[in-house]
Amino acid sequence: MEWTDEGIVLGVRRHGESSAIVELLTRSHGRHLGLVRGAASSRMRPLLQPGNGVSAVWRARLDEHLGTFQIEGTRLRAAALLGSSHGVYGVTQLAALARLLPERDPHEEIFEMLERTLDDFDDARGAAAHLIRFELAMLAELGFGLDLETCAATGATADLIYVSPKSGGAVSRTAGAPFHDRLLRLPTFLRQDEGANGWSDQDLSDGFALTGFFQLRHVLEPRGQGHSDAREGFVNAVMRARAKIGSAV
Repeated sequence: MEWTDEGIVLGVRRHGESSAIVELLTRSHGRHLGLVRGAASSRMRPLLQPGNGVSAVWRARLDEHLGTFQIEGTRLRAAALLGSSHGVYGVTQLAALARLLPERDPHEEIFEMLERTLDDFDDARGAAAHLIRFELAMLAELGFGLDLETCAATGATADLIYVSPKSGGAVSRTAGAPFHDRLLRLPTFLRQDEGANGWSDQDLSDGFALTGFFQLRHVLEPRGQGHSDAREGFVNAVMRARAKIGSAV
């Protein structure tokens, strides 16, 4: 068995003296593990960092075997990503989200979205918006997508500012007014009628509260899991970075 594919490094686990088991999210073969011999060498260590883009050749005698990877770097973004607190926590959280996907099950749209997210992760606030959108995409990919385009109560498509915690559907300002304290807030940058850059720090907090609520209910708690420490670390790092910018203005 042999195939070649694009991949993004999710994690590396040492195996023996000089080898490692490397976990990739690949474009056409999904989340896939393989043994990399010589992974501890000075040439391979920089390539096998989370967030890096690689070209991988996987070989095994049988399809169900672990197999081996031969890896070459294509997009070495790890150095830049690991140069900031939000980058370190963000890459870890993105990898944790990708691990929710079944192993060896192709999810090409998620792969492409993860690539775009990692390529545009320099600015803390922008990275936060990207991660929230990625969490929403993962909910949809796992079968728990939210309907943020029409009001769950009236069918309206304008002035959607809430989300129902019961249905996962958007709710308009008018329909949600009588019970607004029981609804989740829909941040500006996730609304269909708002510009992509029109968001505030409160919007980011609302976005994390929104995706976090549905992740726990539908994905994590049924598996006996909770949010990763990296998610909390990422949120805190983003807010610290925003506070520094605000104080410098």
